[in-house]
Amino acid sequence: MKLSTIRVDGATRAVRVDGGTAVDLGESDLVSFLRHDNWAARAARADGAVYEGAFDYAPVVVAPEKVVCVGLNYRNHILEMGRQLPSHPTLFSKYARALIGAHDDVILPVSSTQMDWEAELAIVIGAKVRHVVPEVARTAIAGYTVLNDVTARDWQYRTTQWDQGKTFEATTPIGPWLVTADDPAVAGRGLSLTCEVDGDTVQKADTADLVFDPATLVAYLSEITTLVPGDVIATGTPGGVGHARKPARYLQDGSVLVTRIEGIGECRNTCRQETR
Repeated sequence: MKLSTIRVDGATRAVRVDGGTAVDLGESDLVSFLRHDNWAARAARADGAVYEGAFDYAPVVVAPEKVVCVGLNYRNHILEMGRQLPSHPTLFSKYARALIGAHDDVILPVSSTQMDWEAELAIVIGAKVRHVVPEVARTAIAGYTVLNDVTARDWQYRTTQWDQGKTFEATTPIGPWLVTADDPAVAGRGLSLTCEVDGDTVQKADTADLVFDPATLVAYLSEITTLVPGDVIATGTPGGVGHARKPARYLQDGSVLVTRIEGIGECRNTCRQETR
């Protein structure tokens, strides 16, 4: 199934997306819907209002309690940089205000001149978990979605802590929906991930190359804190980011950023310079 949050008449609604139609799930957003213990069965049998046409996608999770991001998690990229594979995940956080919908504008802040792309597979949590092993952690994954961790490199590297470059407001596309973890499109295999900037393919990888897979990440994080429905885990980005190019390349006003994952979908966002 594909589950999403769309904007309707100035509000948001949680929906099941069936091709060109969307069926209302009876909640204002997907985070609220995932809090139901039997959310999967409810989604499958939902028969609420039906919406048609071009949907206005909100962030697939409008106000998650947590957005946790993972760095240095693609094996080939780490090895090609001459680094050793990490023994533990590298973690940082993002605030919910950074999230935007699958077709919303990415806002390039006035205070940064080095806004970079990072295409990522994101996990959405569907059950409360704490202190679990990977086999149990896997059952807590509601599904997967597309995310781009657009990053202000000049802010990221001001200090050894990355957060300040990672969570500028209205910079992180997520969506357009989550594909449930049991869907054959995403279950049990690696997925092709690509990023395009103005028609140029700048990143291409397979999620089978992740050092720490989704279940391992959920289990690891559950040792730190309780994960709850709607939490997001961004699993990391492969090589091909603009900052590492010679010369470096960054997003510009008007740049079209396309983030695509096989079996899930794509975010297509235009970058717009912030105005004050």
